[in-house]
Amino acid sequence: MGKKKYNGKVIIGLTENVTIMNGKEIKNITARIDTGATKSSIDSKLAASLSLGPIIKTRIIKSAHGHALRPIIKVRIRLAGIIIKKEFTVADRAHMKYKILQRIKKKKNESGFDKYGKRFFQMDI
Repeated sequence: MGKKKYNGKVIIGLTENVTIMNGKEIKNITARIDTGATKSSIDSKLAASLSLGPIIKTRIIKSAHGHALRPIIKVRIRLAGIIIKKEFTVADRAHMKYKILQRIKKKKNESGFDKYGKRFFQMDI
C-alpha cells in the first residue's frame, strides 16, 4: 500500500516506519521525524547490532544535554518508499522512545495540514 498524498506531496507524520538496509540485513523500525534537527541520529546499540559503519567522521553536536563529539556513519534507509543514503550521528538513545531521529528538511512554504489534522510536507532529502 502506497503512502497517502495530498496535492501531489507525500504525507509524513511525526513518526514513520523506516527500513534500515545494511546489505545483509533489513530492519524495520519506527523513527521520529524532526524538521528542526540538524542531523539524523541512530542509537549506538542498534547501529552495532546491524554492523553499520564504518565511522566516516566525527562532529560536535549540540543537544538538550549539552555538546558532545559524536561519530557519523552513512546509513541506507527506505522512508515513504524512497531509498536514501545519508549521514547519521551515533548516540546512546536507549532512554528515548525512538531509536532513530530522522531529520527532514521541509521546503519553504511546503507544509500544511490535511483534513484529518495530519501534518504533511515535501521532503528535501
